[in-house]
Order: sequence, then C-alpha cells, then structure tokens
Amino acid sequence: MTQRARLTWNGAAVAAAARAGAVQGLHLSSEHVLQASRARVPIEEGTLERSGTATVDEQQLTAAVAYDTPYAVRQHEEMDYQHDAGRTAKYLERPMNEEAAAVARIVAAQLRRALR
Repeated sequence: MTQRARLTWNGAAVAAAARAGAVQGLHLSSEHVLQASRARVPIEEGTLERSGTATVDEQQLTAAVAYDTPYAVRQHEEMDYQHDAGRTAKYLERPMNEEAAAVARIVAAQLRRALR
C-alpha cells in the first residue's frame, strides 16, 4: 500500500508573520520597560519622566527606550544625587536588567501568536 502526502511550503508567509510578531513584541516590550523605568525616574516637575519614549526600528528589529532632557544622562549616572523615595539614579539601566525575562516572554508570546 502506497501512501502519499503533499506538503505546501509557505516559507515567505511564515517569515513575514514571524517578523510581524517580532515587531509587535518589540513595541510591547519597549513600552513595558518604559513603564517600569518611569516608576523610578527622578521627579521634581515631571519633565524628565514625560520625556521618556519607546521606539522600534522595524527594519533592524531593534527597540530603544530613552529620556530626552539636557540632564537625563547626568540624573541617570550620578549615584550621589538625592531623590525622593522610590526614585533613583540608574532609572533606566536597572529596570532594563530586571525586566529582561519579562521582555523575552513578551516577544516570545507575540511570535507564538503570529505563527498560529
């Protein structure tokens, strides 16, 4: 008895879906890190906190979280500055490191969803 099977390879469609899932995962995970860092950013008038952005380069599949004020880097790096309770230097670096596993889960979930 001979059995036959036919396989249709939709490689281009799978690659496109995977890329779309990765892009969505990057958007969601960068927003997640931004939110976590906003909870720690030094706050006096809120200008630094409001300057935070999350961006995604869809061509390079990279994401960035940044704060854009003239003093953002200094506030981030100066460990001796005094801040309100819960607000700290390294307000972006620490959440990025602490949320790395969550970022991986977010991206993986979006890839799985895109490839269903």
